[in-house]
Amino acid sequence: MKVDDNTIWDAVVIGAGAAGLFCAGQAAMRQKKVLVLDHARKIGEKIRISGGGFCNFTNRFSSAQHFLSRNPHFVKSALSRYRPSDFEGWLSQAAIPYHEKHRGQLFCDRSAQDIIDLLLQHCRQYGVSLRFPVQVEHCQLLDQVWHIHTSQGEIKAQALVWATGGLPVPKIGASDKALRFANEWGQAVVTPRPALVPLSLTEKTQGSFTQLSGLSVPVHIKAGQRQQHYGEGYFAEDLLFTHRGLSGPAILQASSYWREGEALAVAFLEEKDWQEMQQVAGGKTVENVLALYLPQRLAKHLTELCQLEQRRFAELNRLDRDKLKVWLTEAVFYPGGTLGWNKAEVMLGGVDTHQMDSKTMASTIIPQCYFIGECVDVTGHLGGHNFQWAWSSAYVCAQSL
Repeated sequence: MKVDDNTIWDAVVIGAGAAGLFCAGQAAMRQKKVLVLDHARKIGEKIRISGGGFCNFTNRFSSAQHFLSRNPHFVKSALSRYRPSDFEGWLSQAAIPYHEKHRGQLFCDRSAQDIIDLLLQHCRQYGVSLRFPVQVEHCQLLDQVWHIHTSQGEIKAQALVWATGGLPVPKIGASDKALRFANEWGQAVVTPRPALVPLSLTEKTQGSFTQLSGLSVPVHIKAGQRQQHYGEGYFAEDLLFTHRGLSGPAILQASSYWREGEALAVAFLEEKDWQEMQQVAGGKTVENVLALYLPQRLAKHLTELCQLEQRRFAELNRLDRDKLKVWLTEAVFYPGGTLGWNKAEVMLGGVDTHQMDSKTMASTIIPQCYFIGECVDVTGHLGGHNFQWAWSSAYVCAQSL
């Protein structure tokens, strides 16, 4: 059905995901007339699949240090004005049960649908209009009014808010529309790449470790180089070996900092463990000593890599000990690449924050235009931080509309 009328909305929000719906509801609370557009037949799908279906909707400890951006101070204003405790309080007020799972990560008790329902209910309560599926074809700014040409006709608005997310999980409707719009209007875009994503190993890059598929082990991991825009990442998390390479929280975290051709430094044991190992080894074989500290399969594999099968630890010469110590405390992996957008949880890069106002999310290049959520060059660590960015960026945007 064609929808052509003379209504001039206070704001049109493009994208009915976490950031878009929350922004619309918050703006409508301020008596703003808001319309949300989305191209999907079913909205909120990324929320629905997040956190294994239970939506890791924030992290109690979320702060600027948990985010990557070429403008690292950009997140501070929004995070200070809408905190994790604010969203947690909203859920408590709505009687939505939730729990803390690990290191401040909060999940719904029942399912992610609770978050979707709350966002939609909030929008309905304050009179937000929602249209989907509808395609946004192009936008014009005429006499300080946005003319948004869609598959259902022309829509007019005082303000245009882009909340179209990023490129991960194409099968649920990922879109680069905000990035293409920004480019067309002269707004800089940091080239996007998959983040929080598993990494592959090939035969040339320690492919033998894929034999350990399904094995998880706690590690210390480091990725990135200082000359990179996003710096270095250090994490103590679990690494999961898979049939294609490396995954688990440690790898997902490190992937945001890693670049093709670079090394990943992995410590299966700390220096103190190595020192202790030499004291308790006695007459045991290398494999049996390693199995005191590592899963049996990994202990066996590292023993074989170092060609120390059937050797007693106490009999190792200095060269053999040094080789073993390197694999245990400073192993170097060279991943072949990421597993791409289908396996990525978020997007690194996006609309350049150097050309945005951190207090309002407004573009400083495009008049009456805002970017919020994942389409912005702000990427959180694993564990609820990206949802918190959606809420915080949406909130400050809504307050300025």
